[in-house]
Amino acid sequence: MTERRRSDGDATVEFRVPEMDCSSCATKIERGLEGVDGIYTIDPAVASGRLHIEYDPTRTDAETLRERVTETGYTVTGLEGAGGDTERTRAFSVPGMDCSSCASKVEGALEGLEEPTLESIETLPATGRVTVTVAPTDAPAGDATGGDSVDGAWDRVDERIVSAIEGAGYEARTLSSTGDESGLEPADPIWRTQRAIGTVIGGALVVVGMVLAFVATDANTQLFTLVGREYALSHVLFIIAAAVAGVPILRNGYYSLRAHSLDIDFLMSVGILASVAAHHPFEGAMLAVLFSVAELLERFSMDRARNSLRELMELSPDTATIKAEDGAETTIPASALEPGDLVVVRPGEKIPADGVVQTGASAVDQSPITGESVPVDRAAGDEVFAGTIAESGYLEIEVTSEAGESTLARIVDLVADAERERTKREQFVDRFASIYTPIVVVLAVALAIGPPLLVGANWNTWFLRGLTLLVIACPCAFVISTPVSVVSGITSAAKNGVLIKGGRHLEAVGESDVLAVDKTGTLTTGDLAVTDIVALEGTSEEAVLATAGVLEKRSEHPIGAAIAEHADEAIEDVANPEIRNFEALAGRGVRGEIGGQTHYVGKPDLFDDLGLDLEHTHVRTDGGVDSVESRPDCSRQDCLDLLQQVVPTLEAEGKTVVLVGTDDTLLGVIAVADRVRPNAAWAVSQLQAQGVRVVMLTGDNEGTARAIAEEVGIEEYHAELLPEEKLEAIRDLEGRADTEADTGRKVGERADSEGSRRHTVAMVGDGINDAPALATASVGIAMGAAGTDTALETADVALMGDDLTRLPYLYRLSGTANGVIRQNIGSSLAVKALLAAGAPFGVVTVIHAVVIGDMGMSLAVTGNAMRLSGIEPETPEDEA
Repeated sequence: MTERRRSDGDATVEFRVPEMDCSSCATKIERGLEGVDGIYTIDPAVASGRLHIEYDPTRTDAETLRERVTETGYTVTGLEGAGGDTERTRAFSVPGMDCSSCASKVEGALEGLEEPTLESIETLPATGRVTVTVAPTDAPAGDATGGDSVDGAWDRVDERIVSAIEGAGYEARTLSSTGDESGLEPADPIWRTQRAIGTVIGGALVVVGMVLAFVATDANTQLFTLVGREYALSHVLFIIAAAVAGVPILRNGYYSLRAHSLDIDFLMSVGILASVAAHHPFEGAMLAVLFSVAELLERFSMDRARNSLRELMELSPDTATIKAEDGAETTIPASALEPGDLVVVRPGEKIPADGVVQTGASAVDQSPITGESVPVDRAAGDEVFAGTIAESGYLEIEVTSEAGESTLARIVDLVADAERERTKREQFVDRFASIYTPIVVVLAVALAIGPPLLVGANWNTWFLRGLTLLVIACPCAFVISTPVSVVSGITSAAKNGVLIKGGRHLEAVGESDVLAVDKTGTLTTGDLAVTDIVALEGTSEEAVLATAGVLEKRSEHPIGAAIAEHADEAIEDVANPEIRNFEALAGRGVRGEIGGQTHYVGKPDLFDDLGLDLEHTHVRTDGGVDSVESRPDCSRQDCLDLLQQVVPTLEAEGKTVVLVGTDDTLLGVIAVADRVRPNAAWAVSQLQAQGVRVVMLTGDNEGTARAIAEEVGIEEYHAELLPEEKLEAIRDLEGRADTEADTGRKVGERADSEGSRRHTVAMVGDGINDAPALATASVGIAMGAAGTDTALETADVALMGDDLTRLPYLYRLSGTANGVIRQNIGSSLAVKALLAAGAPFGVVTVIHAVVIGDMGMSLAVTGNAMRLSGIEPETPEDEA
C-alpha cells in the first residue's frame, strides 16, 4: 500500500474512484468517511475521479480509509501516494502519448493487465510520461529466491508494463531511477518518422489522383467494376493513398475500439473506412492525409513545448571529475556521484551535484536555479547547487546529495509532475468534452442518414455532411488548450527561478487580488545591521563603535553580533583590549572592564538605572538625527534629550537603540535595524501597478512595522501579530468588504456578508516560519527556497532566490497564462461551433474540418501557449 508521509508526521493518500462522477457521489463518500477518527481533510476531485485524504497515521491507515469508501458503494481501483514506496512506483516514457485520447488508450491497456496488478495509473500526455504503482502482492520481494535477483524480477515487471503500452500502439521505455525521471529524452525529428514518410507518399498519390480526376481526365481510365461501382485510375490512387497515410490512424482506431474510447483516432478511422466503402475514396484519402499532417504538426508543436523542460534537464552535466585521497582525478557519470565524494570543478564548468565548497573560490552563476542575474561569490563552507556554473575559479566540492535528489533534480521532477494538478478550467474542459463528443457523434450519424431516410434526400450529399460533422466531433485542440499552456508557463517560470507546483497554483496566483507579505526575511533581509552611530560628549564615532564591538563579541545576542560584525568591517585596525569581569545582563545589555573602567552597552533603561542624565547630553555630530532640535534651556547648540528626542526618532524609523557608556559618562548611541531588501520598494510598486493590493503582516512592533511599510510603499499593515493571528488576518483579508467604511476594521473582524465580496489572497513568506499562514492562503509563496527541502515540499510556489523582482514577474506570468488559457478554450469552442453550424448546410467540408478545426486549432493553441516562454522578469535596471 502506498502512502506519503509529510514532514510533520501527517500522511496523505489518493484513491482512484471512477464511479465518483458527480457532486452527490462526492457528498455520499464524504459522509461515509465522517466517522473515521484521525481524518483532517477530504478533497474529492469529481472530474478526475480521485479522492485525496489527509490523515493522522497514528489513528487510522490507508487500508481502513479504502474500506470505508468501498462501504459507501464505490469501487476503489487504485491507490496513490506520490512517492511513498519508490520501488513500487514505476515511471515510463511514452513520447507518442501527446493528447488525452492517447492517454485514455494507454490507461485502458494498463487496466487490462492481469499481472502485475496496478494500484494506480497516471498518464501525463503533456510530458509524455506514465507512472504506475504496483500492488504489494505483485511486487518482487526483497529476498527473491531461486537465484533470481530482485532487480531481475523488477525488470520483468517493467517489461510486462511496457508490452501493455506497446499493445496500445505506443512506444515506451522504462525510466531509470537516477536523474532521468522526466522521460523527455531528445526526440527524433518528426519528419523522419515512418508516419511522416507514409504521409508524404499518400499526399503525392492524392495529388496525382486529383490531376487525373479534375485536370487530365482523358488519362483517367476506367480499370474495373466492383459491386456495381466503376473504379477509375484516380479512385485506385485515392484508395492506396488512404491506406498508406491511414495505417497509423486505423491502427490507433483499432486500439481505441478495444479500449471502448470514443476518441479522434476511432472517429477518423470510421470516417476513412466509411468514405472508401461509400465510394468516396477522394474524401477518405484527403481525410487520411490531412489528419496525418495534423498529427505530425501537433506532435511537432508538443515537442516544442517539451523542449523547455528538456532544457532544464540539460543544465546538469553528464560527467563529473572526482578527486581521490591520493589526489588522483577520475571522470565518472554524474549520475554515479554519492554523498561524500569530492568533485573538482574548473572555471567554466557546470557543478555536477549539490554540495559544500571545501577548497577554492569562484563567482558562481546560479541563474539556472535561483534566477539571479549576477553571479555570487562562493568559497570554502558555502553551499552550491547542481547545474550552476563556476565562472572564475577552481573549486573542490563535497557532494551532499545523490544525483536524483539534488535541488535541480527535484525542480525537474516537480515541474514534470505539475501537470498532475488540474486547473479549474481543465476540469471544466474534461467535463465539457465528455458531454460534447458523444452528442456531436450522434448528430453526425443522424445528419448522414436522417434526411435520406425521412425525405429521400441525396445519400452522397448527406453522407459527406455527416462525415464532416463526425470529424468536427473530436475536441482535440479544446482538450490540449489548458495542459500545454500550463506546461509552457511552469517551465518558463522554472528557468527564471520560480518553481510553481501545479497548474492550479499558476491559475490561482493570477486570480489573487491581495498579496499578504511577511516582513522579516521577505521585505527585509532578516539580517540585523548597524544603521546609525551618534557620538556624545566629545567621543568619536569610531571610539563608540570600537568600545561596543569588543564587548559585544562576547555576547550571544543577535543585536550584539551585528554590532561586533560592523566594528570588524568598519575599523581597519580593531583594538583587542583585555576585558575583565564580563557579564551579560539578561534583557538589558552587557558590561565589562576595559582598561580598569567598567563599560556598558545596552538599552536606555540600563543607563537610566545607573543615574545618568539621558535628557541632557551633548552630541559631537548629528549622527543621522539632524532633524532633532537642540534643548532650548541649554546655551550649547549641540544639546540633546536622548529619551524624548533621539530614541523616539530612531525607533519611529524601525530601529533598535543601544547606548554605550561608563558608570558616569554616555559615550554614544548605536541604532540597529533589519535592512530592507534593495528592490523591495520597486517590487511593491510594480505589484500595485498590476492591481494587486499588498498588505504587510508582521509580529514586529508598531513603530518598526510602520517604518518598513512607509519605506517600501505599503499603505496597509498589521503589526504585533502572533502566528495564529496571522491566520486570522489571512481569513479576514479573504472576506473583507472592499469599501472605504471597512478600512478601519481591526484584524479578525469579519466584514458583513451584505455588500462584501470574497478576495483571493496569496501569502509570501520565508517558507518555514510562516508555514501556517502560507498553508491558509489560497497560494503560499516561499522566499529563498533553493536548497531548502521544507519549502520545496510544502510551498505552492517557491522563489528559488531571495529576489523580490520575481513577484511582479510571477503575477504577470500567471495573469498572461490565465489569459492564454481563456483564449485557447474560447477560440477552440468558437471555431468548433462555427464549423458544426456550417456542416449541415454544406458550407463546411471535410477539408475545412481537418485543416481548420483539428490541425489549425491544435497549432494555434500550442503556438499561443508558447508565448508564455517569452515572458522575462523585469528589474529596476531595465527601466533605468
